[in-house]
Amino acid sequence: MRNNFLLEILTEEMPYRFIPNACAQLELAFCELLKSYNLAFEEIKVYATPRRLAVAIDGLEAGQEDVEKTLKGPVLNMARDPSGKLTPQGLGFAKKNGVLENELYEEDGYIWAKVKQSGKSTKEILAQNAESIVLKLQGPYFMRWGHSDIKFSRPIENVLALFNDDVLPLTIAAKTSGRSTLGHRFSKHKEIKIKSPESYLKQLEEGNVIADPKVRKARIVELAAKKAEEVGAVIKFENYSELLDEITYITEYPVPVLCDFDEKYLEIPDIVTTVVMIKHQRYFPLYSKDGKLLNKFITMANFVGEDEESFKNIRAGNQRVVVARLDDGIFFYREDTKNKLEAKLEDLRGITFQKGLGSLYDKTMRIVMLSKYICETLDKNPEDTLRAALLSKCDLASCLVFEFTELQGFIGSDYARVSGENENVSTGVLEHYYPLNATSELAKSAEGQIVGIADKVDTVCAVFLTTQGDKKKKRPTGSQDPLGVRRAVLGILRTIASGGLEINLLNIIEKACHTLCSEFSITLEPETLDEIKEYFISRLISLLSQDSTYRADVLEACTKNTGKGVLEDLSDYISRVQTVSALVKGGNFTKFSENAVRVIKITNHTTATPPDEALLTTQEEKELYRVACSIKQSESHQALAADLLGLAHSVDSFFERTLVMDEDENTRKNRIALLNFVKEKFGILCDFSKIVKGQ
Repeated sequence: MRNNFLLEILTEEMPYRFIPNACAQLELAFCELLKSYNLAFEEIKVYATPRRLAVAIDGLEAGQEDVEKTLKGPVLNMARDPSGKLTPQGLGFAKKNGVLENELYEEDGYIWAKVKQSGKSTKEILAQNAESIVLKLQGPYFMRWGHSDIKFSRPIENVLALFNDDVLPLTIAAKTSGRSTLGHRFSKHKEIKIKSPESYLKQLEEGNVIADPKVRKARIVELAAKKAEEVGAVIKFENYSELLDEITYITEYPVPVLCDFDEKYLEIPDIVTTVVMIKHQRYFPLYSKDGKLLNKFITMANFVGEDEESFKNIRAGNQRVVVARLDDGIFFYREDTKNKLEAKLEDLRGITFQKGLGSLYDKTMRIVMLSKYICETLDKNPEDTLRAALLSKCDLASCLVFEFTELQGFIGSDYARVSGENENVSTGVLEHYYPLNATSELAKSAEGQIVGIADKVDTVCAVFLTTQGDKKKKRPTGSQDPLGVRRAVLGILRTIASGGLEINLLNIIEKACHTLCSEFSITLEPETLDEIKEYFISRLISLLSQDSTYRADVLEACTKNTGKGVLEDLSDYISRVQTVSALVKGGNFTKFSENAVRVIKITNHTTATPPDEALLTTQEEKELYRVACSIKQSESHQALAADLLGLAHSVDSFFERTLVMDEDENTRKNRIALLNFVKEKFGILCDFSKIVKGQ
């Protein structure tokens, strides 16, 4: 017979970000538990609302099967004395495994025991482990509640546990399980007695709780879209995935309420209005069919009831709140636009960039300098780029960005346009912040790309220079990155790679470091530049290995080449990675790799000197030298790979017929010099010894 299990933990309202993460942890933990006890099951489903976490397991076995184990004991001459009696070791083995002396037997020079183990029931296993699984959940801001020492996201109020139609007795956080739970706070069904795991969802819905987050999300989309359609509007759900997730996990029974505000607030930039609605109030903005923002929005109320008076109060309350925020927005917008954006440049002198590294005005001047340098490298007219660089941080001194910090860049771009700057400049001011996260869109304009690289390189170098010596522990880690260094580095790399920018990033980093050191009398430690370089390379490998696009060992091997450095020419590195990846997948790579690695190993710890052609005596070494000389670093990587395949064939012939460690010292040294010359040719692409065969 197959069995069903249900566990629900009822709490006070939990932070919405914790809930989906907790669901994933619960599903994984119960799956691993059942597998560890060899218990078969059909499906694990996890449900969640702001007040509850629930696990339903279908198709469970009733328990483990009984098993007989054969246990190996001590060697015979240690287990029995010369008279055949059990020694203390033999007696200990019998006692440990719960068998009688006469149940032991001898085989292959050892004593053995057959032990029957009764399988545990599924009920017993679940009851013994449920509390441990729940209390091991991880999340931010866990704390103790009341007099208990137990830490959890919010106080646990009730535990429901059923095995089929019966209550499964267990205890979690001093709460004894039962079959009762609570409906929606406003529902007439305050207490609900769950009949069985199969009836859980239906009974909760009768209590105005939609426990399945997927169903709840679909309901939000469907009802909100219908409500918007009533006024001929649409909701851009594709742009609001994070908002949709948040609303899903802060409601148990979502109901749409249509609200509006005065059209006068539409005179401020759309981004201000939508940020107020989305980020601050969790509303869905409404748009006309042609994409124009309307003075209407939808809020999803966690409400049970149908009386118009209640909805009227909900509508009035939300409209009152959003109008107050929009009043701030329109006031700050009008104040800011009384003067041109450039007028705020001097105000940046009063805003600290970073302790010991001056103001945002100082940073702006460095961004201008680095932008000019990059323009010269790219042979680009710098006029619009330098103008965008000069204005890039001015909006940080505006009232609107001070109030709504997430609008930086967006407001700067709008203020630049209002101030009469051309489109290239206003776009550059906006896009220099791109990408906003690891996967978001990149700057498309040259101005945005160049100013963004200059800004981010300056930030990265500033952090490394102020954390030299004994302050290195303050550098970015997995949990701490206050200035967004990881994001900045990834943004730089993604921008250069996607834009195909032919710039030497290492030179830009060095220039930024020397400028900061000169400006603020910082001593540049010898290893700091190498540490910055290694940090960039490690982020690059991490970026390119995502989704298994490229193998990590190939990415690592291509950083160890004898040609251009990774940061000197990023496009060259990516091209080499693509070429080596194709080479690795080829049918001839195993033999190719063996020859290349053999050359590398033989020449390790030797000094590279040019081979003397006059000392080449055998046909194989002459042919190897000829083929190696024909390979040029300037050729395309695809052509180079084809030439290296030929070189590897010549290496194979060389090793078959030539003794490297010849008795004649001059011949021996010359052959090692030849192999060093060959290794250098292989190294143009990568260090093939770093590539793991058989992957």
